Amino acid sequence: MLHKGSSIVFFSLLISSFLAPTHGKKQTEALGHLYKAKQTKNSAIDTSGFEAIRLVNRVEILPQEGLKERDRIEKLPGQPNVEFSQYGGYVTVNESSGKAFYYYFVEAQKSHHSLPLLLWLNGGPGCSSLAYGAMQELGPFRVHSDGKTLYKNRFAWNYAANVLFLESPAGVGFSYSNTTSDFKKGGDKQTASDNYVFLLNWLERFPEYKNRDFYISGESYAGHYVPQLAHIILRHNKKAKKTLVNLKGIIIGNAVINDETDNLGMYDYFASHALISDKTWYEIKEHCDFGTLSSNECKVLTAEADNDLDNIDIYNIYAPLCYDNNLTKKPKKTSVLNFDPCSDNYVYAYLNTPEVQKALHANVTKISYDWEPCSDVIEQWEDSPSTIIPLLQEFMEHGLRVWIFSGDIDGRVPVTSTKYSINKMKLPVKTAWHSWMLNEEVGGYTEVYKGDLTFATVRGAGHQVPSYQPPRALSLIKHFLAGTPLPNDSRRAY
Repeated sequence: MLHKGSSIVFFSLLISSFLAPTHGKKQTEALGHLYKAKQTKNSAIDTSGFEAIRLVNRVEILPQEGLKERDRIEKLPGQPNVEFSQYGGYVTVNESSGKAFYYYFVEAQKSHHSLPLLLWLNGGPGCSSLAYGAMQELGPFRVHSDGKTLYKNRFAWNYAANVLFLESPAGVGFSYSNTTSDFKKGGDKQTASDNYVFLLNWLERFPEYKNRDFYISGESYAGHYVPQLAHIILRHNKKAKKTLVNLKGIIIGNAVINDETDNLGMYDYFASHALISDKTWYEIKEHCDFGTLSSNECKVLTAEADNDLDNIDIYNIYAPLCYDNNLTKKPKKTSVLNFDPCSDNYVYAYLNTPEVQKALHANVTKISYDWEPCSDVIEQWEDSPSTIIPLLQEFMEHGLRVWIFSGDIDGRVPVTSTKYSINKMKLPVKTAWHSWMLNEEVGGYTEVYKGDLTFATVRGAGHQVPSYQPPRALSLIKHFLAGTPLPNDSRRAY
C-alpha cells in the first residue's frame, strides 16, 4: 500500500515498471465487512427501518448558471472518437461544510433529447460508481491493460438512456468534504439525503432533464441507496404537491434487500453449487438464525464456510482471478464480451493519472489520498436497515415500475437470496416463471408479480451483470425503460 499523498512517487514507478499497485479494498470486501459488523453483539449500526420524514427538511439549491458548459469533457486521454456529449464535475450538496459530490454524465448515443435520464449507483457501501458502473460495467468505455487508453463498450447503456453516474457518499472516489466528520462516518440516511440534494442541484444545472422521465438503477448495496432515494423523491413530490423529480421506476441488481434472507440465501447458494460441504450447510441451518445476532457456534460455522471460498471470486464463482498485477506497455487484445479480471488495476491507474483527472474536472481540491474503487477513508457506517421491503411495497402502491435482476453466478448476493426476499412479500403472480430470449439463446428467466414488480435472472452473469453479460444487460435495461416484458421469443428481442 502506498502512503496517501505519495502520488508523485507512484507515477514515476508506474512509468518505469508499468506495475499496478496493491491498493485499497475492493467491492468484493466491502459488503462482507458490513454483514459481519451488523451481526456483532452490541453493534453500533442502527438497523431500524428507513423513514424520510425527518430527512432533507430544507434543500439548498445553489446557482448553477454556466456550470454545465464548464463541466463539458472535450475528450478523455486515450479515448476513441465518439459522437455523444459527456460531462464531469462537482455538485455542492452542503455549502457550509464544503461537501461536494463528483458526477460523470454521458448523453445518449442517439436521441438524447427524448430518451429518459437514468441514474446509476454502485454500493459497497463506499464503492465508486465511476470505478465499476462507468468504467467496468455499463459506461461507454473500458480501460485497456496499459492503464492509459480506452476502448468502446458497444453495449453501453447510453444506447438506451442518458446515463448519470454518481460517486457517493462523501469520501467515495473523488467526492469529498472539507469537514472531516462528513467522510469519516457514513450511513444510509445521510447518503440518501445528500443524493437527493445532489439530484435537485444537478437538474438545475441541466434543466432540460427536469421534466424527463427519470429512473434510478444500481447494484449490490445500492439495493439500499436506490429505494431510499426513490422514497425521498416521492415524499418531497407529495409535500410540494407537484413533481419535483419525474420518477418513473427503479431497477436493482444482485441487491441487498433483506438481511435475513440475504444471508440464508447466500449459504444455501454455496451448498447448492458445491462450494461448501453438506455437513457444513446442515450445521449452519441448525445453529444460525439469520434474523437475530449470530451465536458463537454460527460464527465458527460461517467462518469455516467462508474459508472454503478463499480462492475463488465470490462475485462470480466461475470467473478467473487476477494473478498478474502488471500493466502492459501496449494494450492487450480486448473484447467487451470477455471481462478481464484485472480491470480494477487498469481503472485504478487510469483514474489516478493527473491528465485524466484534469480532463474529468475531478480532484480539483487535491485530496490527500488516492482515488480508490472503494473508500479507505470512511471508517464507520452508522445506519443500515435490516430490510428495504417496505419501500418496495410503497413503490408498487404508488404505481412505480420496480424491477429486480440477478446475475445467476454471483455468490455474494445470489439469486437464492433475491428469490427468498421477494417471496417474503407474498405477491400474487401475474406472469408465471419462464425463460427470456436474446439472439436465439436463453438470456435468463423471469417472473412478473401483480403490482408491477418484475424479477429477472441474467444467465451466466456475476454480481456486476453488465461486466459479464453486456448484451443481455443492455436488452434488460431497454425493456425496463420501455416498460415491455422480456421476450420469450428471440425474434422479438432487442
